[in-house]
Amino acid sequence: MSTLKEILTRRPVAATIRLTVPAGAARPAPPVGPALGQYRLNLMAFCKDFNARTQKYKPDTPMSVTITAFKDNTFEFTVKSPSVSWYLKKAAGVESGSSRPGHVTASTVMLTHIYEIAKVKQLDPYCQYMSLESICKSIMGTANTMGIQVVKDLD
Repeated sequence: MSTLKEILTRRPVAATIRLTVPAGAARPAPPVGPALGQYRLNLMAFCKDFNARTQKYKPDTPMSVTITAFKDNTFEFTVKSPSVSWYLKKAAGVESGSSRPGHVTASTVMLTHIYEIAKVKQLDPYCQYMSLESICKSIMGTANTMGIQVVKDLD
């Protein structure tokens, strides 16, 4: 439960903006510029902060960003790791999943790949309290819906 001081010091939220931006490549051009510009947020401050936070990732890695814009023209943002489907496509070495999942197999990935993806996703703020086993099961379900077969070891 919130204390009275916390309630009184809360800033009113103008909007919550969700974007997918390449790692280390945030520029005040579309899609970042128009999304933040309409709320009169400092574009260069966001770009510098985002690029500094995502410099450990390879360039052009799609990062999900949730930006909370406040009415006093300030903002906060959280950066999540790339989507599971992006990791699976990279691990399987394919451009896209199967057009008919369940009927046609696009590729195969090993269980160790699933485990490595789960370890990376466990660092996300939304998955940090989930067990590694449950994250692995979720990733295996995503692989199944993409037409990527999970095998114990490649034969």
